[in-house]
Amino acid sequence: MINPRLATRYAKSIVDLAIEQKQLDTVYADMKFILRICKSNPDFLAVLRSPIIKPTAKGKVIESITKERVSVLTSSFIKLLVTKTRETNLPEIAAAFVDQYNIINNIHKVKITTAVPMSDALQNSILSKVKEGNPTGNIDLETAVNESLIGGFILEAAGKSLDASILRDLKDVKKQFLNNDYLHKIR
Repeated sequence: MINPRLATRYAKSIVDLAIEQKQLDTVYADMKFILRICKSNPDFLAVLRSPIIKPTAKGKVIESITKERVSVLTSSFIKLLVTKTRETNLPEIAAAFVDQYNIINNIHKVKITTAVPMSDALQNSILSKVKEGNPTGNIDLETAVNESLIGGFILEAAGKSLDASILRDLKDVKKQFLNNDYLHKIR
């Protein structure tokens, strides 16, 4: 069961501990690594979420994957999660940690979804435009490809979304035809 409040609290505790031990950047890299594993391996998520698999077995799976790839602090934190039977919340805790790290370091996440992969020149151009709107903060640019957009892009930043895709335009035209918006003007 996904619990954002729990994830935020656990993330805050590991952030505070990492700051205290001057390992914030190291733990950040570890959490990004955990998020990459969760995104790329649905079987790993299935193991974490399974009510049938015992927490000790889940802990061994997590340890075998993260052994010598994460810091001692992160490893100890994961062991604590397993002990408290909170290992199912590991992906949400890692995401909450990254969010809190971004707030601390004034990093703004921007996601651009396009129909085809973007060239480096286009990415740099968009990044410079976004930096003009926010000159004091750093930008973390994430790109995605969704062929169903047909063309254009979707830009997501600061909880807001700008949909400039051909798919949206086509849906708007379809909606206008279904609503007969222009029928009364003909009569």
